[in-house]
Amino acid sequence: GGSCPSGAAAEPQKTQAQQLSNIKNVIVVMSGKGGVGKSSFSSLIAIALQKMGKKVGILDGDITGPSIPKLFGVKGLPEVSEYGAYPLKSKGDISIMSMNLMLQNEEEPVVWRGPVISGVIKQFWEEVIWGELDYLVVDLPPGTGDAPLTILQTLPVSGVIVVTSPQDLSNMVVRKGIKMLEMMKIPVLGIAENMSYFECPDCGKQVNIFGESKVNETCQKYQVPLMGKFPLDPEISRLGDLGQIEEYHGKVLDILAENLPDFLPQE
Repeated sequence: GGSCPSGAAAEPQKTQAQQLSNIKNVIVVMSGKGGVGKSSFSSLIAIALQKMGKKVGILDGDITGPSIPKLFGVKGLPEVSEYGAYPLKSKGDISIMSMNLMLQNEEEPVVWRGPVISGVIKQFWEEVIWGELDYLVVDLPPGTGDAPLTILQTLPVSGVIVVTSPQDLSNMVVRKGIKMLEMMKIPVLGIAENMSYFECPDCGKQVNIFGESKVNETCQKYQVPLMGKFPLDPEISRLGDLGQIEEYHGKVLDILAENLPDFLPQE
């Protein structure tokens, strides 16, 4: 090991799992607060990318409230080799790694403090053999605490998609998140307003269940593009509860398929 030129940091040694992985883009999905449908949205982003012919993985960064495996109906302990752990594959061939897959009983709560959680997240990045991926979608826990920070500092993040809902409170928290990303010099790819409205199945009328949207003001204020206003679709919850989110073919996926390519970092 020769000496580093002054000021330049040494390139961290890659683990064996990392040497067996080649991830082109890391897309982080974050939200200010919980309850905005972020995990379902992360899943649908991955599904939309998969339908575009991309190789996709999902890292469930929500260690204490993991829900990705349930949405995809993926169960069982990951296979482990001397080089690292292998993600489980969904029916549609999306690679998934989550804390839930590590628990003997998925009902068990994960009651840990910040540093332990941060350590697990690092392991999901350093000790998992992801293989060749065009996109790794990372579902962050809500807020701007320890775990989101660890992910944003540990992973080579290509960009962040911020998910919000129309209530102004969540927009206030979103603004904090965007400021944090600015400070960390991580690009915000766009804001997605989820649960923006409900479309009446009989007459097609759009109803703003959560009040008037303020997302345009947030986008203008922070010069961040709007990725779309996505309807509240009960079908997503129904299929997610059955572990069949990949069977969803509704409007949220249509809007994603149309808009996503304009927002993603080009490979």
